[in-house]
Amino acid sequence: MSRLRGAHQTYFALLGFRVLDEHRGALMPMSEATVRVKVGNRLETTAGASGNGPVNALDNALRCALQGFYPSLAEIRLIDYKVRVITSNLSGTASLVRVLICSGDGHAQWGTVGVSANIVEASWRALVDSVEYKLARDGVVPISGDDDRDEGVSQRLKEVIR
Repeated sequence: MSRLRGAHQTYFALLGFRVLDEHRGALMPMSEATVRVKVGNRLETTAGASGNGPVNALDNALRCALQGFYPSLAEIRLIDYKVRVITSNLSGTASLVRVLICSGDGHAQWGTVGVSANIVEASWRALVDSVEYKLARDGVVPISGDDDRDEGVSQRLKEVIR
């Protein structure tokens, strides 16, 4: 909705993500995700976040990459996850899917949606909207390209050394 109103705030930019699923014989399948994001002028990569499925691994990787910048994201919990096939000219495994995610933080619950022909991409879109909703709801100001946290640390170190 905020995008439609022109009030959308960008907290990070996706540079890329990768999700791997490994089936290991009789053992439970293992999922692992890597996320590369840019927050302000800093690049952050989370490698090897695992989960009990590709969406859980992607969720863990995204929050791991962002929690250093936005600590309140540690409060988010995925409450419900649903996938629906959208009726269209595409059919079977080529169909568009709609992913519905219900998230919460102990104070409130909210729902987000992602749509794509790729179920992981649709899930990613819903996860990103959930994270951005949480940050906007909490009144968090996006980190700008001018914000250089290392500069602040360097300045404090210089003051301590003097």
